[in-house]
This record gives sequence, structure tokens and C-alpha cells, in this order.
Amino acid sequence: MLNSLLRFHQTFTVEKPWIAGLLSVLLLAAGAWFAQDFRLDASSDSLVLENDEDLRYYRETREQYGSDDFLVVTYTPHGDLFAKQTLDDIEALRSQLLALRGISSVTSILDVPLISSPPMTLTELQQGMRTLRDPSADIELARKEFTTSPLYRQLIVNDDATTTGILANLTPDPAYAELVERRAEFQRLRAETELSSEQQQVFAALEARYRAEKIRKQAQLGEDIAAVRAVLDQHRDRAEIHLGGVPMIASDMIDFVASDIEIFGIGIGAFIILLLIITFRQLRWVLIPAAICGSVSLVMTGFLGMMDWPVTIVSSNFISLALIITLSLIVHLIVRYRELQAIDPEMPQQQLISETLRDKFAPSFYTAATTIVSFASLVVSDIRPVIDFGLMMVWGVVIAFCLTFLMWPAAVAVTRKSEKLRAERDITAAITQGLAKLIDRLPGPILGVYALLVVVAVIGVSRITVENRFIDYFKPSTEIYQGMLLIDKELGGTTPLDVILDADAEFLAQQAENAEFAVPGFDDADPVTSGQSYWFNPYQLQELEAIHDYLDALPETGKVLSLATTTAILKQLTGSEQLNSFVLNLVYRFLPAEIREIVIDPYMSDDGNQVRISIRVIDSDPNLSRDALLKKIRKDLGENFNLKPEQVHLTGAMVLYNNVLQSLVGSQVTTLVVVFLAILAMFMLLFRSLRVALIAVLPTGVAAGLILGLMGWLGIPLDIMTITIAAITIGIGVDNAIHYTHRFRAELARSGDPSASMRAAHGSVGRAMYYTSIIVTLGFSILALSNFIPSIYFGLFTGLAMLIALIANLSLLPLLLMRFAPR
Repeated sequence: MLNSLLRFHQTFTVEKPWIAGLLSVLLLAAGAWFAQDFRLDASSDSLVLENDEDLRYYRETREQYGSDDFLVVTYTPHGDLFAKQTLDDIEALRSQLLALRGISSVTSILDVPLISSPPMTLTELQQGMRTLRDPSADIELARKEFTTSPLYRQLIVNDDATTTGILANLTPDPAYAELVERRAEFQRLRAETELSSEQQQVFAALEARYRAEKIRKQAQLGEDIAAVRAVLDQHRDRAEIHLGGVPMIASDMIDFVASDIEIFGIGIGAFIILLLIITFRQLRWVLIPAAICGSVSLVMTGFLGMMDWPVTIVSSNFISLALIITLSLIVHLIVRYRELQAIDPEMPQQQLISETLRDKFAPSFYTAATTIVSFASLVVSDIRPVIDFGLMMVWGVVIAFCLTFLMWPAAVAVTRKSEKLRAERDITAAITQGLAKLIDRLPGPILGVYALLVVVAVIGVSRITVENRFIDYFKPSTEIYQGMLLIDKELGGTTPLDVILDADAEFLAQQAENAEFAVPGFDDADPVTSGQSYWFNPYQLQELEAIHDYLDALPETGKVLSLATTTAILKQLTGSEQLNSFVLNLVYRFLPAEIREIVIDPYMSDDGNQVRISIRVIDSDPNLSRDALLKKIRKDLGENFNLKPEQVHLTGAMVLYNNVLQSLVGSQVTTLVVVFLAILAMFMLLFRSLRVALIAVLPTGVAAGLILGLMGWLGIPLDIMTITIAAITIGIGVDNAIHYTHRFRAELARSGDPSASMRAAHGSVGRAMYYTSIIVTLGFSILALSNFIPSIYFGLFTGLAMLIALIANLSLLPLLLMRFAPR
């Protein structure tokens, strides 16, 4: 079949290159047209597990207790925080933020009620709230209240009263929120059962509308963040100011993605041109590969735009990978073309191209297929951006292969054959032939070294962890890092964790039974004040205070807020050591609505049968182990407070992030097993020998294992980007193994001498392997310029893995072929 395909291919590329040229122009025009629909995405739902039940529960709790769509501004004045000029500046800043279209409300130290500056009674509080701007407010007492209040301390003001936090709530979009909820309902329904044709149509329409609205919201968020920063810039001469919050991180990460794509594309493009000049020293071997690589990038970008496939921080390196894969195919073609020309300088141009394609089409087809399989293996991961990255690169390899074999023969066919070739005795030949001599002289020691390296790698792999700090994903120079660190140190932590406690199931069953026999006209409409709630009573509140204190005492937690915070404030108001049912109900009924929205509504459901404990975890704590902390909280709440497992729910950004981290090991193992088995099957199909298939895949597998082992020894944890390194290493590394094994077996069939076949393969295909691997290694090093630390690790370790794979395929692979391959 491949031979028939090759003959058809040569007809319209070598014999009639104008056909290939016309097809190329049409593809480039389509790519340029659809490239305008290309988009980026860094929203939270692009960084979660597929079908995560915790995500569904998280969304439900957000509806009940409020959204996290807000920005946090940290304000550290150059003078006294409570000085008049400072408060005036905060008020001006607050007013400017409120005037922005994207900000619905702002909460600062000027807006929150004061109950101890001087002390107020409940009756006085009902008559009106006192704030810091009230003439009756005592500034020194307010300073003390802000730094000692169970509610305000480390939330609005730090312990030293030198830094304050300003909360800016983004303008809600009810229509978009409803759209997201409807889409989530259909996703849950699709996971549980098969959708009818009518439901599928409705869901498809919802998806299209959701994507369009998401693009609009993303653009609007970027404008809103820019407007907020413009306001903050006007006040930076009077204070040190940082911006934080989930929306800001999402917006900045989009900028990181855009910057990475631009830097990687330009940087790797420049590397490719430079290395082609150094390697081949002929203009056409620079212009033709550069044109094909550029075409692949444009067509792939247009394809992603046409498919409405957003690029995330994980897939931001798609351009660099596409260029590298394309160049690898081209270099093998150029090297073989030049070899044939050196053998027979009088061979006509068309015959040279045809012979090159005849030699390289099959191995290139199989290298592309194995690379596709390696990227497709990422689909078995549970992590959405990793899945998308795998699928994107599957199509990227298809586009790279098709355009290379469409454009390269046609472009070479319309150019004149070079009359002279430069001498091949260069540093590349010295390196490859030096390795060949080493293999002949020291086969045993080389195998021994690899055996030792495998043992070291296995030990290193056993040391790999997944626990990493989100703050470490960013360089210290970024505002994300600086803002998170300041909030962590001074304002009670950054990572949200909610502990949701439900009523006992027996209580709820009894409550339902009583409701069934209720007498009409005699029931109290409010279950909280009628004594029908589970949590809002003296006994359960006392238990909740103990739980609150336990959570607050954990070294990993910062600010903790709950109804226990509320009761501490109520005790101040009433002057009581303990609150009985009468006082609780009285306070609940007559507490001003503005204060209830601050101290009760965010921490208790309307019926009083569910409470929320809001925790902020200190992400910068070097000893933080998220999974261990979550397990400890669950265990201790059950054992120490007699809470049943079904009563305790942990949710929030920390839980979702931890779910992703804990899935990394399983995803890594699964992807490696899938890619290994799939490539082994393809090698058996290609080489028609299980022994040769195992030999061919082993060196690249060793390279992938060594990189994972090195990460383990260096203490670098897996993350959503480094999890892809092993699969990419195998996928791209086996390309060299295919080309080498294919050439070695051809030489062996010709000469019958394994040693001579090895030297011949090193002198021919070994050169192409050297060129492509060096380009790949240097190309990936460009990722070190990223602001996203996982991208830096990804680039450096993938480049190193390619270098190790090159050495293994030029040393271990020929040794195994010479000793164990069937003759």
C-alpha cells in the first residue's frame, strides 16, 4: 500500500510540481483565513480533571455562599496606614475602582463596620453602622480593633497594621452564570446516560454559545484588569501596591501563553535558520526548510482556529514542537538526497528526488505514526489541558508530515541541482564515527554503563513526588508571585479551602417527618429562629467553635472564618461569655442586614442545616503537603469531633488543584504503558520481528527513564507540563530509532557484516540524527525564557532527554542490533 501511495505521491510532486504548489497555496490561504479565530484560554475549567465530582460540588457551594470572582489589592503605604493622608488616598483609590465598569463593589477598611472603636451595643448597632470615616470613630481604637478582631485581623489589616487588603468584586453576569450551569447540567447528564438526538442538538447549541460567550468574557476580563492596573498605577508613588485574585491570575496566564508562543516561535525559528546555515551551508537548504516550517505553523494555527480549539498554558509549546517535528522530517530527506548525489553526481534531479523519497517515505511514515501514537497516549490522562495538548499534537504531526512530503519534493524539483558538495569530513562525522569506533572497541563496558544508569534511574523514579506549590509556577519578578507571597505572609494565606459541614442524616430525617405532620398556620417560616436548624443553637455552635479552633491551629492554615467568628463578635456586642438560644434568636432577627451579609450569610445556609468554614492555606509554606493536609482534616473531624464521613465535605480551589496533582502519577504511568505498547505494536508491524521491535524501543525508553529519574533525584515534582516529557521523549526519540534500524538492516542485508553495517549507518543516517537532535535540544532551550516555571522545566528536561536519546540511539541501539537482532 505504501508503494502505491508513494507512486501516486511522486506523480504530482516530482513530475508535476505545480499541482503540489497549488495545493500548498490553497492550504496556506485556508490557514491564514482561519488563523484569525485562533484563541487562548487560561480559565479555571481548562485546568481541572475531566468529570470531577469535586468540581460540581464546588460550583454548587459557590452558588450558595458566593463567587470568588474578585480581585485583591494589597496596599502598603509609605507612611502610617491610619494617617489622614493615607486614608484619603485609599478613599480616592476606592472611588476610582468603583467608577470602573467591571467593578460592582469595593470593600476596604473604610467600609467595614466597627463595633469596638469605641464599643457599641446591639441596640446602637441597629441604629446605624460606624465606619472608619465616621466622625465618632476613634482611630487608635480602630487600629487595635483591626489588628485584634477575630474577623478583620489578617483579613483586612496585617498584624503590624502596615498593610491592608482591598476587595474589588467583579460585576456579575447572571446570563453567563446561567449558561455555565445549564452546560454543566448537560455534561452531568451525558456522563450518566446517552443523550437523545434532541438533547444532543440542544447541547451542541449550548456549547457553541458557551464558547462564544467565554471568548467575550475573557476579552472583557483582560480589559477590566488593565483598567484596574491603570488606576493602581496612579497611587504607586504613595504606597507599595500588588494585585491578586483568581481572575487576575487567569488573565496574566493568558498573557504568558501569548508571550510564550511568540518567543518560542521566533526563537526556535531563528535557531532553525542559524543551524541550517551552519549545517548545510547552501541557501536552498535554508530557504526550503524554513518555508515548510513556517507553512506548518500557519496551517496548524488556522486548523486550531477552525476547530475552535483554545490553547492553554500546557499546549502553548505547540508551535515549537510542530517546527521541531517538521524539521526532523526535512533533515532526514536532505541528508539522504545529498548522500545519493555524492554517490552518483550525474544522477538527474528527478531521479535523485524519487530515490530519496523511495528510501525515506516508509521510515518517515512510521516515525510520524509513532509520534502520533505517543501524543495520542496523553488522551488517557484525566487532565483536560493534557488531553487537549495530546490531540492538538496528533493533528500537528499529521499536518507536518503531509506538508513536508507535499512541499519538499516539489520545491526541490523546481530548483537546480547543486554542482558541488562540501566535504563531509566535519565535526558531525568525527562524532558519529568516533562513537562507532567506541562501540567496536568497548561493547561490554558500554552495556555495563547503561545497566548502571538504569538502576540509578529506577531509584530516582521512586523518589518522584507531585507535591508542588502553585506560587513556584511563576518567577519572583512576576506580579502573581509577589502578590501571592505578600498575601500569604501578611493577610492570612492565598489558597481557598472550604470545610462544609452538613447536619446529621438522622436529624434531617426527623425534621422531614415533623414537617409532614405540621399544623398549617402554626409553623414558623424561618427554621433558624424556630429552633429547627441543626447548627444554630448553643450546643452545636460550641462544637463548631472547637472545630474552628482546631483548624486555626494547623500550621498550614492562615485565616479561618466561620460562625465561630460570628459568635465571638456577638459575645463582644452582648458582653456575654455564653450565648443562649434566646440571645441567638434575638441577634439573628434584629442584626442589621449589612452585618448579616458579612458575618452570617457566607457561613451558614438559609435553613441552618449546613455551615461553611472558610480557610485560606499558606501556599508558600515549604512544608505544605496538600494531600496529607486534606486527609488529616477528614480523619480528625471524624475521630475527634464524631462527625460522620457524609457530613464532612472539603471543597475549594485547593481541593481541585490537589485532585489534579494526585492524578499525575497515575496519568504518567498510564500514558507510558499505553505509548510503549502502542509503539511496540507499530514496530512489530514495521520490522516484522518482536525482538527487533523491543531492541528499537529500548534506548529511547532508557532516555525517558533517565529524565524521570533525574527529576526524582533533583526533587523536581511532576506537574501538568512535565508529565508530558516522557511521552514526548519516546514519541520523538523513536523517530531516530526507526531511521537507524531501517538503515542498519538495509546495510546488513547488503554486506552481511554487523560491524560494517553499524559504521555505515553512523556515517549516513547518524548524521541526520545528530543534526535533528541538536536542533531539538537547542530549540527546547528557548523555553527557559518563559515566565511560567513548568514551561522552563519542560523545555530544559525535554531538550536534555532528546540529547540522551540521541546518544542511546547511537550507542546502545547499534550494540543491541549487532548482538541480538536476527540476521
